[in-house]
Amino acid sequence: MRGRSRRLVGGLRTRLVVTFVLATLISAATATALAYRDARTAVLQRAQSAAVSDLRERATAVAADFDVPPDQRSLSRFAARVSEGIGSRPVVARYQDLVAVSDARAETAGRITAELRAAVRAGEQAQFQRVVWRGEPYLVVGMPVRYADGDRRTSGLEVFAVADLRAERDDTAALLDSVRAGIVPVVVLAALLALLAAGTVLRPVRKLGRATRGLAAGDLGSRVAVRGHDELADLARTFNETADALQASDAELREQEAKARRFVADVSHELRTPLAAMTMVATVLEEDADQLPPDAARAARTVGAETARLSRLVEDLMEISRFDAKAAHLNAAETDLAETVRAALALRGWTDRVHTRLDEGVRAVVDRRRVDVIVANLVGNALRHGAPPVIVTLATDGAADGEWVTLTVADHGPGLPPRARERVFDRFYKADAARTRGAADASGQGSGLGMAIALENARLHGGTIEVADAPDTAAGADRADGVDGAGVAVGVGRGAGVGGPCGAVFTLRLPLRRAADAEQTEETERPSDAGRTGYTERTGHAGSTEGAAE
Repeated sequence: MRGRSRRLVGGLRTRLVVTFVLATLISAATATALAYRDARTAVLQRAQSAAVSDLRERATAVAADFDVPPDQRSLSRFAARVSEGIGSRPVVARYQDLVAVSDARAETAGRITAELRAAVRAGEQAQFQRVVWRGEPYLVVGMPVRYADGDRRTSGLEVFAVADLRAERDDTAALLDSVRAGIVPVVVLAALLALLAAGTVLRPVRKLGRATRGLAAGDLGSRVAVRGHDELADLARTFNETADALQASDAELREQEAKARRFVADVSHELRTPLAAMTMVATVLEEDADQLPPDAARAARTVGAETARLSRLVEDLMEISRFDAKAAHLNAAETDLAETVRAALALRGWTDRVHTRLDEGVRAVVDRRRVDVIVANLVGNALRHGAPPVIVTLATDGAADGEWVTLTVADHGPGLPPRARERVFDRFYKADAARTRGAADASGQGSGLGMAIALENARLHGGTIEVADAPDTAAGADRADGVDGAGVAVGVGRGAGVGGPCGAVFTLRLPLRRAADAEQTEETERPSDAGRTGYTERTGHAGSTEGAAE
């Protein structure tokens, strides 16, 4: 949910819409400010021009019959006549110390400022000033009256007119309100256009994203329809070309891998018949080796051992081929795991060499033959490349993802370096690169595939095998002085002392499935099992018991 909310808040669609709306708001606000300024300026200039023109014409016309110097009565009559000609606006006439107002009720003292009077007295043209008096706007126009003779001298008479600007203020305010009211639909329209534009841009991006996720999930046939000739079309075209190249490379690799698997399987299969004959001959030679000369007896035994090794290698190659071809399947049944481990050790004569700590009564649905292969490989690896005591522990473990069976094989050898632990389950990997094939085991065992087969068998059960170094000192002493589950005293082995190496620990983890669970799983998996084709499952082969040297 958190990722989804973050995607909704910071997605490309949201950013496009926000960008469009912000750009529209900024543009609308800028246009509104400019329009208001221009409209206000035009309205005020028109009012100013009209007021100045009206006062000049009327004052000039009335002054023609006016005698200078005037008295108070004539000056008041002059102001009244000028006011009548300009729409009864308040008019103030001044001559030296005499002042006359056209309307005695009009308060003009606060509206005609000293600055304006000084400008009129010093200038030759009409002057005006916008003032705010008692919260209302006014335009005050003043001008000197000149004589009508040729020199146009100043007569000393000054006339001022006060014009009300409230109507102009209301007009500009109404214009501003209209523009503001128009911003909302403009922003809504911009948001709709942004959504349409975002959909146009994001639709191919979403298709490309789905195709990319499909390609990442393994659908190499995922493609994107190319429309148009813009940058998105180029991107889709490049994606399709990359997917084509990847699909071609994958098909080529799969074909080569299939050929390699078929080659290994075919070679292994073809070798079985001559190997069977060689095994019989080698067996006869080994049985009669005591009657042969020493050199011939040694050669007969070597041929027998190498023939056994080659036969085991062929069997392991065929087993690996089944895993690669997905043809391996489980022949599962409810099994006593402790008894299975004991039988695996007894079959190979390891009972006296391995100490066991096995929980009794642990039963699970497994393929007994494959568990035998796993035990044989893990224990055989510990016996050959570790040091005694080798301890096998069987227990159950409850976890959040269900119950598990854990089979631990620990030895007291030098352990595995980190690099070897990472590759111990690789095919044909040997931790000691200098180790020769003949040195793997005195009995000729060691195909290099044992640990890989063990891991594949564990995965086939839905489990895994993990490897680590054993805990040192305390854990080593604990195991050295304890008694195993079978009642056999565990002696102190090499590396069990304080400060010494504590060997490697291989842990097999299998899901603890019982009979009822297995029946449900079988019903679920039967369609996929019925569709499997490949090699016939062999029986009775214990698998290689050779792993990486520690």
